[in-house]
Amino acid sequence: MKVLITGATSGIGKQLALDYLKDGHEVFCCGRNNSSLQQLVEKFPESAFLHCFDVAELSECVGSLANISQLDQVILNAGTCEYINAKEFDAELFARVMKTNLIGVANCLQALIPKIKNEGSLALMGSSSSYLPLPRAEAYGASKAAIEYLARTLQISLSHINVSYIAPGFVETSLTEQNDFPMPMRVDVKFASKSIRTALNENKQEIHFPRKFTLILKAIALLPKRIQQILITKALAY
Repeated sequence: MKVLITGATSGIGKQLALDYLKDGHEVFCCGRNNSSLQQLVEKFPESAFLHCFDVAELSECVGSLANISQLDQVILNAGTCEYINAKEFDAELFARVMKTNLIGVANCLQALIPKIKNEGSLALMGSSSSYLPLPRAEAYGASKAAIEYLARTLQISLSHINVSYIAPGFVETSLTEQNDFPMPMRVDVKFASKSIRTALNENKQEIHFPRKFTLILKAIALLPKRIQQILITKALAY
């Protein structure tokens, strides 16, 4: 199987790349950190292929991915996270997050949708933060909510492939290490990778984990908005 993964330099993306490579698949490892990508190629010289580019730049996406064809699976995982102080709203910060998390996905979609085989799969990395409004996540959460909507529309429009939306809870990565708030039911990248790979093999359109955590969020999302706001405020009173 030929798999392409963006954001393969760290976190969930790197673990996914390692696990697919260990299983004997060809993996096109994409990211901005050339040295990190090179480590994967050195470890799996016959099956790992390096593509160093910035997803936020359309010309880089199209140019770097031009010679790839006939992909079985694409996982658009690249992303970033920055938090906002709403009272001092930072439009440049908001734009940075949107450019990587949302426009970056759009750039990759333009370059890669024509290269996915019929009955292949496309997965978009979102977040369980798309289920509920969370303070300070005005940029990150908005970008992931947009990804969720995008994935659901593509599930209708791209009937020849399976499209999945991935909504992790808290996962131990370099990004979450920067968080200064409680992260309940946090899991490691190996758990995340296994959950994603298993669900993709089953062609699930929505992949969320750990399920106890994400199901709680989904249940709260069914409540009236005022009650949601009260519960979220109390939960984040730290």
